[in-house]
Amino acid sequence: MDKNTILGFVLIALILVGFSVLNKPSEAQIKYNDSIALVQQSKVEATAITKNSANTEVKKDSVVNDTASIANSYGNFSMSAQGQEKFYTLENELVKLKFTNKGGRIYSAQLKKFQTHDSLPLLLFDAKESNMGFTLVTNNSRVLNTTNLFFEPVSVVTKDGNGNQTLVLRLKTNGAAYMDFVYTLPANNYMLSFGVKANAMNTVLPAGVNSLEMQWATKIRQQEKGYTFENRYSAIEYKYVADDLDKLSESEDEVKDIPNKIKWIAFKDQFFSSILIADESISSTKLNSKMEAEDSGYLKSYTADFTVGFDPTGKVPTTFKLFFGPNQYKTLAAYDKNLDGDAKLKLNKLIPLGWGIFGWVNQFMIIPMFNFFSQFLSNFGLIILIMTIVIKMLLFPLTYKSYISSAKMRVLKPEIDEINAKIPADKAAERQKATMDLYGKVGVSPMSGCLPSLLQMPILFALFSFFPAAIELRQQSFLWATDLSTYDSIMQLPFVVPFGFGSHVSLFCLLMTVTSILSTKLTMAGSAGNDQIPGMKWMMYLMPVMFMFMFNSYASGLSYYYFVSTLITVIQTYVIRGFVDEKKLLAQLHAKRASNSKKPAKKNGFMDRLEKMQREQQKAVKGKK
Repeated sequence: MDKNTILGFVLIALILVGFSVLNKPSEAQIKYNDSIALVQQSKVEATAITKNSANTEVKKDSVVNDTASIANSYGNFSMSAQGQEKFYTLENELVKLKFTNKGGRIYSAQLKKFQTHDSLPLLLFDAKESNMGFTLVTNNSRVLNTTNLFFEPVSVVTKDGNGNQTLVLRLKTNGAAYMDFVYTLPANNYMLSFGVKANAMNTVLPAGVNSLEMQWATKIRQQEKGYTFENRYSAIEYKYVADDLDKLSESEDEVKDIPNKIKWIAFKDQFFSSILIADESISSTKLNSKMEAEDSGYLKSYTADFTVGFDPTGKVPTTFKLFFGPNQYKTLAAYDKNLDGDAKLKLNKLIPLGWGIFGWVNQFMIIPMFNFFSQFLSNFGLIILIMTIVIKMLLFPLTYKSYISSAKMRVLKPEIDEINAKIPADKAAERQKATMDLYGKVGVSPMSGCLPSLLQMPILFALFSFFPAAIELRQQSFLWATDLSTYDSIMQLPFVVPFGFGSHVSLFCLLMTVTSILSTKLTMAGSAGNDQIPGMKWMMYLMPVMFMFMFNSYASGLSYYYFVSTLITVIQTYVIRGFVDEKKLLAQLHAKRASNSKKPAKKNGFMDRLEKMQREQQKAVKGKK
């Protein structure tokens, strides 16, 4: 057995030991599981389901006959240990939220303005796909969880003059103590208010209790056509109270303990989120993100365990906001402004617009332009086309300058060839100096052709982030593409092509690839010195093919934009070529060289640095000899 094998076994052993330690249940969990086990032994499942009213559904739950066992397991909460599961609904123009009295929690959440990719009602979660509750440690050391207790409605869906609907569910004890869960849903709003208000709970909880452990778990449904692409944009994200956002991995399982205080936690997929926002803060947070199998119908399983402030006397309620809605920039930005006037909430940063300058370009240029054209046009394919034309017009001066720079280098190629013929190849530094002297005399900078391209990169990368994140493109059709937010498929393959291509063929991606190869051909043909670096020419043609594999499963709106943008670049190149007289351009360069020869030699910073590097390189070569 070699050293590497032994090291491998040692690492496996350490991982197994660490995993068992991390997953060892706490004493509180053991007590809780034991108490629940006692109750479960005496439960008899019933299956009858009845309806109480148009707005309330009733489901017969477990019946516990052993009163002594209930009292022993649940103590002061024994009267809430059994009951009939009932359902209540809060609904406005945007969301339909179903609540259950078992746990006093949200049972399901439907977004009424949206559908799944297969035209079904869009549910963020339903039934047992989500859970939210609090751990209660009583003054006689019993460990209970609100998700297993039955609440009673204090008021069943009341509405005030502003259209706000309220549901109050009460967790009773055997005495005067109780705890209310208060849910309020405003009209035409994705944001739900959630308050926990106690009454004399200090009589049933240990002295000095000022916080509660809270648990939240959700399985994230697959809502879009492409599992891999949707999964890439799904993650648990959170914001520190005094800092910016952070998140767990999108591509693998991850568990993270966060000691700092947190303002909100988002269970996010590509286009929709469930967000818990604390009016104060949450602390001692543990987040867990687990990948789900591709054929399971789910993307990931998210859990969050944390601590929230709690006043058992009831003087100060514990309050939250719950958002169930789309990841739309203007919607989230509006909540940032309304909930926190100075926009410190930063919900809009859930939209992955890119980091640094790329995010700024999206925020201050692309999104305002997109929203502006959306006011006048309903066809998003046309909106993308117009945006592309506007962007290419704005970038045209840079495109023109880049072409002229390449043309200058091209017309000077015969003179550069003469320099290369006079100076042997083994004197590369001398060749380079002579070439740079020529460029300096005619006023040409090799960097002038690169700079315009570099200035265009922030827009290209910004749009790369924008299109997959724009929910406005979701389920919007254009030409043969039925959904601009996911790939357009003109052919389904009976096998999976590796390297990310998938089992389908995207026509917009193919068109993008063809125009990219054509653009590369024009660029290579118009550049000087290509024959000196044959490997570079091969690489330039390979890159569009590599991008084809990458973009085949990307949003068709992005491939469509790159196709149109590259096509316009090709047209611009032919138009500029028709107006530029290269003989006249060469005459201008010679005239400038004649003019410069009468003046003292003047070096720009780039030339000076380049010559300095050449001198240092020559010294290093001589030193080795």
